[in-house]
Amino acid sequence: MCRLHTEGTQHGCGHYIITRKLAKEDCNSKYCINSVRHAINCPHCPNCKRPQYFDPDATENITHKTSDYCRECEYWYKGAGARRR
Repeated sequence: MCRLHTEGTQHGCGHYIITRKLAKEDCNSKYCINSVRHAINCPHCPNCKRPQYFDPDATENITHKTSDYCRECEYWYKGAGARRR
């Protein structure tokens, strides 16, 4: 599968959130829908139009570190989804 080179923010919860995609590393597989070798009108995969995921990032360049939780973790650990203590 194809991989990305990215820049992003490292949050206090441990999550890395992409803020900018710098480049794509193409796997050159005709079966990977993110590759340039994948057929445009592929008859074998009816879901080609849906957004697809990439493999883990090839590089993650951290441009900002914060002690705050990311948006998803904020809800579960400090917001309305948190367990009452």
